[in-house]
Amino acid sequence: MSEVASSPSSPAPALDAFWMPFTANRQFKTNPRLLTAAQGMYYTDREGRQILDGTAGLWCVNAGHGRPEIAAAVQQQLLQLDYASSFQMGHPGAFQLADRLVKLLPGDLNHVFFTNSGSEAVDTALKIAIAYHALGGEPSRQRLVGRERAYHGVNLGGVAVGGIATNRRFFGDLTPGVDHLRHTHDLAHNAFSRGQPLWGAALADELEQVVEKRGADAIAAVIVEPVYGATGVLVPPVGYLQRLRQICDRHGILLIFDEVITGFGRLGTPFAAEYFDVMPDLVVAAKGLTNGNIPMGAVFVRQGIYDRFMAASDSGIEFFHGYTYSGHPVACAAGLATLDIYEAEGLFSRVQTLAAAWEAAAHSLKGTRHVIDVRNLGLLAGIELDPTDKPGARGFEVFLRCFEAGVFVRAAGDNIALSPPLIIQPAQIDQIFTAIATVLSQM
Repeated sequence: MSEVASSPSSPAPALDAFWMPFTANRQFKTNPRLLTAAQGMYYTDREGRQILDGTAGLWCVNAGHGRPEIAAAVQQQLLQLDYASSFQMGHPGAFQLADRLVKLLPGDLNHVFFTNSGSEAVDTALKIAIAYHALGGEPSRQRLVGRERAYHGVNLGGVAVGGIATNRRFFGDLTPGVDHLRHTHDLAHNAFSRGQPLWGAALADELEQVVEKRGADAIAAVIVEPVYGATGVLVPPVGYLQRLRQICDRHGILLIFDEVITGFGRLGTPFAAEYFDVMPDLVVAAKGLTNGNIPMGAVFVRQGIYDRFMAASDSGIEFFHGYTYSGHPVACAAGLATLDIYEAEGLFSRVQTLAAAWEAAAHSLKGTRHVIDVRNLGLLAGIELDPTDKPGARGFEVFLRCFEAGVFVRAAGDNIALSPPLIIQPAQIDQIFTAIATVLSQM
């Protein structure tokens, strides 16, 4: 059995039993990287080293680590009401959280369905879209449209509409009736764009080709990440999302924004829908909803969608869907405390004050060895590296070397993805990009 070498501070844990997600398990367990504490902008590893968090955990710890306000709210809730079902029952926290959340959304996105994760929220949104059309007398609208390189979680529907081939490799056609639009990444036209690239809005017209091929009356919804996250922070071209919205409107297709990453201030507004001034029909959220402290996801829907479901039954169940932990009392408490922090500290608007410095630091890597593109928006950045004959190897090496240098970054193939907590200081921005530049120069 693999074990970590013992240390005076903590016993060596056995490693074999835990099958780690999205991890090269055998490789990791020969030289594990174990984190034992976190506070503010920093993790502490098992050797006691401080690791600057350049990824907000996994895109989620927007308010920074170890927030006592959230811990106190969770403790109080556990002692007062540890669990209550949302099936034909309720508790005040779920209604309070829902009411506060919908006030952050633009337009008439007035209702929220709670899940436990972004993956569950994506599948929930897809089911809502298909059922919505069926209730409107169009049961033939069952096809879904995603995009190449998109990540929409790992449940069956999310993997099907997602565009990452490795995530689908072993599973065949998980959900029949899915088309994929071309991704928007084009180095020949847009390398080293600052903010939104200028070329590429016409790529949205590929949706018209799908409509022509399948028929508008067969398509339920299009789902997109406003900014791609897991495949390297791909920023939408100017006008692209607006064009998708126009095409969806023309053909009666619902538009779903997967804002699991872009939600809760990442771009300097509560949600990317507001940042891009594009009104989706459904919005998927998770991660920053509870600052990553307690698992929780959500789907926001426009008033007309909710109304159609409510009109479908006089008093019975309107939507046969949900989870044991939908609207969990403790998750709701964490969510409410997180919203309090965002509001009290003005963290969303703070991103706007940091965005220029973040952009300048990111693009300072232009000309650095192995860097072939830099992309940024809000407090997101992607650094694309020239690949070796083994795809992903260079990105993973940068991740390992940066960790040894005291900075935590995320490798997405041969891209380095960055999304720090929104509490980051200018000096810490410089530390992140200096570490990356140093590592790259030594490779």
